[in-house]
Amino acid sequence: MLRLFVAGATTRSHQAVRRVRVLCETILKDRVKLEVIDIYQQPALARANQIVATPTLIIVLPLPLRRFIGNLTDITELFSLLDLGVKNKIIL
Repeated sequence: MLRLFVAGATTRSHQAVRRVRVLCETILKDRVKLEVIDIYQQPALARANQIVATPTLIIVLPLPLRRFIGNLTDITELFSLLDLGVKNKIIL
C-alpha cells in the first residue's frame, strides 16, 4: 500500500500523482493500492502521518514503513525503496 500526500491542486501535486500512478500502472502492474491524500482536505491524516512536506510518498506495506519526500522525478530511488531491484536510472 502506498500513500501519497499532496498539497492542493498545484502543478507539483498533479505531477507527483501522475508519476506515482504511472509507476503503479506500468511497472508495479497494479499490485499495490495507491491512496492520494490532499493535506488541505484531510489535515487530520497529515498530522497523524507526521507530514511536514509535500509531496510525500509513504510506503505502508510491506513493512517497515518508508517515506520518500520530494518531487518524485527520480523513480529509481522509489524502486530501491520498493525493493524492485532496478539497475538503470528511470526518470519520468
